Amino acid sequence: MKLTTHILRSLRARPLTALRSSSSRTLLTQSHYRGASEPPLLQQTIGSHIASVASKYGDSPAVISKHQNIRLSYDDLHTQSTALAHGLAGIGVKKGDRVAVSLGNNVEFAIATYAVFKLGAILVPLNPSFNSNQVVAALDHLDTAHLIISLETNLPRKPPRSNVPLFQQLFPSLETSIESELVPSLKNVLMVDNSYGRIDPSRFKAFKVFQNTLEDGTGRGALSEEGLDPNDIVNIQFTSGTTSMPKAACLTHIGILNNGNSIGDRSAIVFPSESFNPLLTLKAVQEEKCTALYGVPTMFTAELELLQSGAVPYEGFQYLRTGIAAGSSIPAELMKKLHSTLNLTELSMYRLSSEQLDIMLIWRCGTQQYAMGEGLPSPGCGRFSKGNCRMTETSPVSAMTTTDDPLVKRVDSVGRLLPHVEAKIVSATDRNKILPIGEKGELVVSGYLVQKGYWNDPVRTAEVMMQDEKGNTGDEAEMDEEGYIKITGRLKDLIIRGGENIHPVEIENCLLSHPSVIEASVVGLKDERYGEVVAVFVRKDESKDITPDEVRDWVREKLSHHLVPKYVFFVDGYPKTASGKIQKFVLQEMGAQLVLEQQKVKA
Repeated sequence: MKLTTHILRSLRARPLTALRSSSSRTLLTQSHYRGASEPPLLQQTIGSHIASVASKYGDSPAVISKHQNIRLSYDDLHTQSTALAHGLAGIGVKKGDRVAVSLGNNVEFAIATYAVFKLGAILVPLNPSFNSNQVVAALDHLDTAHLIISLETNLPRKPPRSNVPLFQQLFPSLETSIESELVPSLKNVLMVDNSYGRIDPSRFKAFKVFQNTLEDGTGRGALSEEGLDPNDIVNIQFTSGTTSMPKAACLTHIGILNNGNSIGDRSAIVFPSESFNPLLTLKAVQEEKCTALYGVPTMFTAELELLQSGAVPYEGFQYLRTGIAAGSSIPAELMKKLHSTLNLTELSMYRLSSEQLDIMLIWRCGTQQYAMGEGLPSPGCGRFSKGNCRMTETSPVSAMTTTDDPLVKRVDSVGRLLPHVEAKIVSATDRNKILPIGEKGELVVSGYLVQKGYWNDPVRTAEVMMQDEKGNTGDEAEMDEEGYIKITGRLKDLIIRGGENIHPVEIENCLLSHPSVIEASVVGLKDERYGEVVAVFVRKDESKDITPDEVRDWVREKLSHHLVPKYVFFVDGYPKTASGKIQKFVLQEMGAQLVLEQQKVKA
């Protein structure tokens, strides 16, 4: 996966008709819907597609890395990725090889992405938040042959982390050899120096230098596509750990390319910094006159706080109009604030992996409009475990709202299906039973975008892949008569209190409307009497005061009594994945420990 990132981009939504079924005028009675059959699917590799884009829009901006002071046009991106592909081929990278990439938001990541695809090798973005043992496990699981890695890893709100300890663990004789007993499949390590003198790169004599490899391939022509097939696996995304260990989802040229093509027509991407920084993100929006903003709820919250406090002057945001809110359930109250404060009136909601979308951002045609993003964070390696919407496994977008949808639909649903995608809501206990309109069940998706399975993991593949090649998302959802899908929670997050189903997002949304609450996350804790009870972790406005009883009273006044939290914990922050998603399983562990401590005090 990649660093927590925030991406702002120029995004022109497709016409509404392109996203709707030709039978959309017929109201549904069953929760089963098919997206439009037009436009036809692109039947090409990503390499051939970027070549055609560069030939038409070569001078248009593709990647703007502000912290590196580098701007790449589409022609630059195509030319340099071709050069790197030749350089990689020269050191032995070939079709099917797993190439792990552990880089921040920088041009090297963008160039490497296309270079690997052009060779038909398999891109494996690594989650920068992985510790050394996790990196080793990921590399070994995939029999990784090549590793592209920076000397330091940057994570949000933390000082740079040296990767030297990882190198020492992997390679006992790292100054002279990259032979590794832990990952014997490794053949090459390409080094990107982002340490600004803090680490001496000359000590790693067995590593290859990224820039040298690129230069070795400079001046050579287009690569042959002989032997490449649009249905080949070219990307392995590690699903993120919010509830369980990551799994390696296998995605194809066709899946990723057509998914990006359905999302928007044109974009350029801006990297404010190597990892998510809300201050630099807002400044980049102002300086680049960005038109679109992309992120997950915690990122938007951090930006809104800066504007509210006056840390960033409220000026230069008039160009913002659209973007994407993704990664986890988007509370309606937060959507309203984004509409009113940042003018994001055309904001679309997706159920997807934010890192996975990052990898598609520059596969579009260029325009004069700028978009901006905190990164093309390594698109994967950690996103969606079984308890989450399995959108990493669907390349990653299956449904979206459009700018023409009614406001209530854009705020309250994730929209309707993209073209060539089919979905249904099935019983959580009988996946062959399609539910009536309005009933909650599990969202199941099928179409070109569904993964080929988890790498070398037939057991967990069988858990989520049905015989008709549909993928179980793990999301609880409902569908209305027009085909709009509303995510009502994640099946693993569902709280069952005394036989009653409780959806955390309902309580979270209620609490976010409280003037003293900045963020809220709800989990279930074990209880002898009810089986499970509601616990809420609240991050409050430091300038205001609120007590646990006031939190409970707020929920009691607005929702049913059984939704009132038994436990209220105030926190300064949350345990999160690198993409900014709150790790609820960690909150459950914290909550259980806090309850135990309270019980000891009472005893």
